Amino acid sequence: MTPPSPSSQTPSPQNPPTGTLSPAPLAPERLRLVILAMALGAFAIGTTEFASMGLLPQIARSVEVSVPQAGMLITLYALGVVIGAPVVTIAAARMPRARLLVLLIALIGAGNLISAIAPTFSILAVARFIAGLPHGAFFGVAALVASRLSPPGRRARSVSKVMLGLTIATMLGVPASTALGQSVGWRAAYWIVVVLALASTLAIWRLVPEPEGSGTTGSMLGELRALRRAQVWLGLGIGAIGFGGMFAVYSYIGEIVPGVLGLPERAVPVALFVFGVGMTVGNIVAGRLTDRSIYGTILLGLVGMAASFAVFALVAHWAVAGMIMLFVIAVTSQLMGPSLQLFLLDASPDAPSLAASLHHSALNIGNSLGAALGAAVLAAGWGLLAPAWTGMLLAVLGLGIVGISYGVHRRASSTAADAL
Repeated sequence: MTPPSPSSQTPSPQNPPTGTLSPAPLAPERLRLVILAMALGAFAIGTTEFASMGLLPQIARSVEVSVPQAGMLITLYALGVVIGAPVVTIAAARMPRARLLVLLIALIGAGNLISAIAPTFSILAVARFIAGLPHGAFFGVAALVASRLSPPGRRARSVSKVMLGLTIATMLGVPASTALGQSVGWRAAYWIVVVLALASTLAIWRLVPEPEGSGTTGSMLGELRALRRAQVWLGLGIGAIGFGGMFAVYSYIGEIVPGVLGLPERAVPVALFVFGVGMTVGNIVAGRLTDRSIYGTILLGLVGMAASFAVFALVAHWAVAGMIMLFVIAVTSQLMGPSLQLFLLDASPDAPSLAASLHHSALNIGNSLGAALGAAVLAAGWGLLAPAWTGMLLAVLGLGIVGISYGVHRRASSTAADAL
């Protein structure tokens, strides 16, 4: 399949950024440093997003609330991501993209600093919401900058390398910060993120140039043009529904590993590590595949997810087979990360910042949707494998949206060809 074509409309003239313009592409050595600076920010974000989950009991005891009440911290962070992605991106429409990246990662550090010193649960709750606000905008702008500074045919690989910081965080950063938080106190996990965010802020400020044509529209209304495009909404639907299947299983690994695989609870961190490795591998593979075909990679990811959920549900009672399938689920789910990000960038070429930022709003909606449906089928008494079948259903629904999107793309291509 061919990737989605850009809009037939010519992008509007853009105001030149106030920073130093860098003609794309950068030299390979310089591009690697630029990507590393942004990936460090992604690593900080991944660590703060997931570390809270493993420290909820310690947080609850410290601020004197119940564990379910402490769970609101995770919900508030996700809510910050969903709200912040469009609001921050639109509000900063006039700001050069490289400068915006510096501001966003600095805000993430500030949110985690408040989290680390929060004396009460109420202040901690506000801090977690603040920490989530720049999340989606950072990844959207970083993807845009990475793609604009990369040579043709390597855009997706550059975007996937930025996202690699997030997947490596699930593999290394989250277990390490959780272990440290359990040993010396939960606040240590947030202090780690503060240090990481500071290092990324300095690296981005020193290393990341302002790309030519980086997508600054000069107005809020310019960015809002992205919301008029059907392909943007279809791409967000693929992320929110299709990708939600992963969270239907990932959210309940703590129960599935002992209850289905038959392993002791101490094997749960091992399963999370295996899942993190699979996410990292899938992200790397996705970058190479997406540079060949955006639609093809999205399709492969969703078909792979649907099949792997079904196989997992059939073989998970054998511990080794179950662990292998958790790895496969993680790999296939991450095929949709860089591919959907590039899909949204191309779907709105004259207002790409908002479209790319909304990608992470959609993923966090998928997070909430998958976890909620997984909880519903468990509460209905359908067993610990019901979340896997739920994930398969969500992946199939995602495939249906891909089919609609491809039909829209074919009709637009045919119309454009007739016009010529």
